[in-house]
Amino acid sequence: MIEQQGIQQHKDTSCQEDPRFNRGCCRYTEFNTGQIMLDHGSSKLDQYNWMRDYEAEPSDTKPCLAEVRFKNDRKDFFDYPPELDLQEGDIVAVEAAIGHDIGIVTLTGDIVERQMKRKRHRTPVGELKKIYRRARSNDVEKWLSAIGIENNTLFRTRKIAENLGLDMKLNDVEFQGDKTKAIFYYTADGRVDFRELIKKMAEEFRIRVEMRQIGVRQESAKLGGIGSCGRELCCASWICDFKSVTTSVARVQQLSPNPQKLAGQCGKLKCCLNFEYEAYVDALKDFPDPNIPLKFKSGVAVHQKNDVFKGIMWYSYTNDRSNIMAIPTEKVKEIIALNKKGQKPEKLEDYATTMEQHTDTSETYLNDDGTVVDLKKYE
Repeated sequence: MIEQQGIQQHKDTSCQEDPRFNRGCCRYTEFNTGQIMLDHGSSKLDQYNWMRDYEAEPSDTKPCLAEVRFKNDRKDFFDYPPELDLQEGDIVAVEAAIGHDIGIVTLTGDIVERQMKRKRHRTPVGELKKIYRRARSNDVEKWLSAIGIENNTLFRTRKIAENLGLDMKLNDVEFQGDKTKAIFYYTADGRVDFRELIKKMAEEFRIRVEMRQIGVRQESAKLGGIGSCGRELCCASWICDFKSVTTSVARVQQLSPNPQKLAGQCGKLKCCLNFEYEAYVDALKDFPDPNIPLKFKSGVAVHQKNDVFKGIMWYSYTNDRSNIMAIPTEKVKEIIALNKKGQKPEKLEDYATTMEQHTDTSETYLNDDGTVVDLKKYE
């Protein structure tokens, strides 16, 4: 597939062991001429082409499209001539603003158009950049050479920024495949005047420089780490498209409003809070309104908490909130129906399956200055 000679690869080696291939957690295998060098499917940016076996009607007017991945979470769509006959995993030379870049094909065929619609890609097909060719041996060698100097370039740039007194944090650098341009990713609380920084970087590295600001979630994805669950961060291992996480997600799952447990290493609410949210929303559809008090001859009971997966709602009397009782949702609906008819059951205890003492019905977490923690600032 790709004629690349004189490139020494290690058999089944992780990119974390060899920084040259730190391109989306990819794994690469021993290369032989005529084989795909990278193992498609091992990168978090790879896609499963479920339309691979679908044979569309041939058309001379239909463009050939491909999705190509680069470093971290950067992807783009390209047009290529039919004679290239690209496959997933091919290393290709693609058009850039100036010069060319090297990327890895993730999708080809009719599914690419669906992917463009899903991602709301607004560039018309006729204006897409081109894939020039499969990467040649010298293309890959230059690409590997550029990857090899990324870490040293990043460390040196951090030193220059520190000497200039810039309030910014440089997280990562990505060299273009032809080694003529580099994208520097940074985070900062406010606006940063890095004109002098760019000038010094261009003089020292002899390249064109692009500064790109990212958010704290993207920073965690680039730097990686271990989460409180003991596993590698989801944003670093497989999440590519970040979705907003709101405080309502935590409230629906009835999680304790403790920012130390709900916030991830990025300082924002954990992405995994979204994973089970839909299951909770679906389960709560069968629960009656918790704001409706239950009226008994012995007093009025108010809602305290839910056990979503057991289908239990906990209630207590308004004059004795320390004693809470578990009531099945069917019984709660029955009591509400009786109350609507003007009837009051004898007492709450007749419907309870479990009773327990609850000394503190609410948890309050304070900031260092004594104010109550507002979880909205972690969204």
